[in-house]
Amino acid sequence: MVAVTLALPRVLHPAIVPEPAGRLEGAPRPTLVRRHGLLPQRVPVLVWARAAAPAAERQLRLLASQPYVVGHVAAMPDVHVASGVAVGTVFATRDHAVPAALGGDLGCGVAAQRFDLSAAALSRGDLRVVLATLARLVPVGDACHAGDGIPVPDVLREAALSTRALCRERAYLGPRHLGTLGGGNHFVELDRAPDGALWALVHTGSRGLGAAIRAHHVRACGPGDLAALQVSQASGRAYLDDVAWAIAYAAANRAVILARVAETLSAFGAAPDGDALDVPHNTLQREIHFGEPLLVHRKGAVRADAGSIVIVPGSMGTASWLGRGLGLAAALCSCSHGAGR
Repeated sequence: MVAVTLALPRVLHPAIVPEPAGRLEGAPRPTLVRRHGLLPQRVPVLVWARAAAPAAERQLRLLASQPYVVGHVAAMPDVHVASGVAVGTVFATRDHAVPAALGGDLGCGVAAQRFDLSAAALSRGDLRVVLATLARLVPVGDACHAGDGIPVPDVLREAALSTRALCRERAYLGPRHLGTLGGGNHFVELDRAPDGALWALVHTGSRGLGAAIRAHHVRACGPGDLAALQVSQASGRAYLDDVAWAIAYAAANRAVILARVAETLSAFGAAPDGDALDVPHNTLQREIHFGEPLLVHRKGAVRADAGSIVIVPGSMGTASWLGRGLGLAAALCSCSHGAGR
């Protein structure tokens, strides 16, 4: 295991930022970066990156100008511009949820499984067979399962969603998108650990259902790119419930794909060695920060409480990392999600 560390943060705010409570011994203090632009920025932005693209910095400052943000906005080392809010952004609110801040692939994350087989035991020919089999079993891009698809677990199929339209989407898309990758930087890959063991990594999320949930609740927010729902009201509670459902569906999606990988590798004498790991990086959760319960929004960032397992997949052809979180308060107990392909 390798401890995940964070680079020296920069501060996008004209004021000195007080040292955060619970600061780790030896952790770097933020340095001051002069603010530019005319946004009425309310809170600091801490950036753990040597250089963030100007467009991503504008998104961070815009978010930091919103009245509901508590404390500061944190940006992870792999922050980059995206629709609505930059990927790699973490922020907290007291009683507001911001649907546009999480993107559509709610619950997106990475699952990892170790196998009781040496990676070297698979020949190049074996790997061709494995990849060809997975390409047949796991639809990619816009593709989905034909016919009735894969049965959705009862707990997900029977759980309440906030609208009849979303229930209809679940009935149609749920079984067809379960066990599928989607497009972009989503992937299934085999890895060799430093000890030679074979691992499988799966990166995907809630697919079309997450997108449908986001679209509905963004409309419910009304006008404004970063409009929010109050969680004390029915609309806000409905969003939190739907997000929790999407996060669970995304985890089930990864579990189905890992099962397909295990089934494929069993032909070569491999079996899962221990429980799978599952680490989402597109989430909304209530946690304790700054001494109070807050709703933490993470878009392309991993929760990294002290000692918790984190998965940071590398770019294509480079190493991926299993690590343990440091619980760094200034980063809202978060770290990079990696997954660049």
